[in-house]
Amino acid sequence: MKRNLYIGTGFIATLGVLGTASYVLEKKSVVEAATTTAPRFEVDPLWPKPLPNHWLMGQTIGVSVDNRDHIWIIHRAGSLEAGEQHLTAKIAMCCQAAPPVLEFDQAGNLMGSWGGKGQGYDWPESNHGISVDFKGNVWIGGNGRGPGSGRGALNGQDEELATGARGAGGRVDPFADNAVLKFTQQGKFLLQIGKPKSSKGSNDTENLRLPAKATVDPKSNELYVADGYGNHRVIVYDAETGKYKRHWGAYGKVPSDAPVPPYNPTAPPDQQFRNPVHCADMSNDSMLYVCDRQNDRIQVFKPDGTFLKEIYIKKETLGSGSVWDIAFSKDPQQKYIYVADGENDRVHILDRLSLELLTTFGEGGRQPGQFYGVHSIATDSKGNIYTTETYRGQRLQKFVYKGLGPITAKDQGVIWPKR
Repeated sequence: MKRNLYIGTGFIATLGVLGTASYVLEKKSVVEAATTTAPRFEVDPLWPKPLPNHWLMGQTIGVSVDNRDHIWIIHRAGSLEAGEQHLTAKIAMCCQAAPPVLEFDQAGNLMGSWGGKGQGYDWPESNHGISVDFKGNVWIGGNGRGPGSGRGALNGQDEELATGARGAGGRVDPFADNAVLKFTQQGKFLLQIGKPKSSKGSNDTENLRLPAKATVDPKSNELYVADGYGNHRVIVYDAETGKYKRHWGAYGKVPSDAPVPPYNPTAPPDQQFRNPVHCADMSNDSMLYVCDRQNDRIQVFKPDGTFLKEIYIKKETLGSGSVWDIAFSKDPQQKYIYVADGENDRVHILDRLSLELLTTFGEGGRQPGQFYGVHSIATDSKGNIYTTETYRGQRLQKFVYKGLGPITAKDQGVIWPKR
């Protein structure tokens, strides 16, 4: 009897120890989850200030921040509806298209404006992407296929949706915008790489083909082009002379223009970039992050094109894909990546080195803090985020950095200012 009592008492004690251990482990895991931090933001609904001259922005398809913390955007003036240009048509007091390139200060004041066709260079039929490099030079690309593409439409479709750029049977169509342009901040032309309607495809070293975005590495003064809506590659040039250096496709392979089937999230990983290759941004530790937009993934490379790793973001996303543009946090280690997702209308926050998705903010809509086609993203020295929107979104938004905090929700929704 005593023996049975001792056994029962021991059993109960063991259960107690196990229960306590389980509780401690569970509590520890909750505490660890709560102490995982990420940057926090609030939208500034009053930024930027209204534009002068009854100006409006069309599809706003590029944003960059210079070393003075001035914010630069590029938009498609031709994408405005007729009813938005009644001043131009001399029908009514409002409105008219703003110049393509606009510069704002931290307070949201318009500081400069320029752009458009001129002597000595081929302005894009359809503006796409803007980057201000470490020397203050302004780079722009374009994804215009021909006359009328600057209106942001192709055969009745939005330009951003019409991402396939191959001809019948895999034929390479050169299209109108086969170049990137370099200007001073006052709009003086400096350099053009590529010529209109001249591209021979993804292994042509002299011409681009609907380039989405260009970024300069300050360590090497090399220009990395996400090329783009027509080609399936990253290509590198000397940013001073325009001399060709190297290029590569997905996984560092030779790029191909062969036709591919529609994106299937359950299929094996695509061995080529899809159109568009939408960004190519260099981190402080010389890792190049490439937006393979319709494949819903980021691929990471060394500057020489050596493939390092990849991550899928919302892999089930169809349509125009989930990885539209990226920006880095402004701490010296650039611990976080911000991903603009124009199909799901969100901004995702990732741990840069592990590429783990930490949290997301935003929601589809037209109110401040919501998005319709969030297209491009940039950060200033204070850690604030700036986003632009294509389609009928047609705007620039600012999200104020509020420091690091515990992750309380994987999907934060609209991050409205707290009263």
